[in-house]
Amino acid sequence: MSTATVRRPRRGRAVLGLGAVALAAVDLLVKILVVLTLADGRVLDFGPVNLRLAYNTGVAFSLGSFLSPWVVAAATAGIVTALAVFLYRAAPRSGPVSRAGAVFLLGGALGNLVDRMDGAGVVDYLHTGWFPTFNLADVFVVGGVGLLVLGSMRASSPAQEGA
Repeated sequence: MSTATVRRPRRGRAVLGLGAVALAAVDLLVKILVVLTLADGRVLDFGPVNLRLAYNTGVAFSLGSFLSPWVVAAATAGIVTALAVFLYRAAPRSGPVSRAGAVFLLGGALGNLVDRMDGAGVVDYLHTGWFPTFNLADVFVVGGVGLLVLGSMRASSPAQEGA
C-alpha cells in the first residue's frame, strides 16, 4: 500500500473537519455582529434583501417552535452527529464537488447547532419579504446539499465511469 493511499483518507477527513469548523466560525462571527448591530430593532435595507434580527426557536421555517428549546437542541445535536459520522466515513470516497458540499453542509449545521445552545434560538437576519428569514449557515446547508447532489450525479454519470 502506497503512502498516497494511506494519506488520502486522512486528508479528506481533515479538510471536512477543519473546513466545517471554519465555516461555522464565520457564521457565528457574522451572527454576533448582526446581534450587536441590529439588537435595537434597526433594519438595513439593501433592496431585495434586508438585514433584520430575528430568532428562530424551532427548526426549518420555525417548525417545532412550540417545543422546549432544549428538546430542539438535543434533536438537532443528534441529527448533526449522525450527519457528521456519515460525511466523515464517506469523505475518502468522495470527489471534490461532493467533498466541498459536505464541508458546507456540515459547517452550516454546526453553526446553527452552536447558536442554538444558548436556548434563545438561532439568529436569523437575511429577510426577503417573500421567504422566511434565514442566515448564512442556512445558505451553507442548502448550497452544501446542492453540491452533494451535483457531485453524486457527476460520479454516477456514464461519462465518469469510463474515465
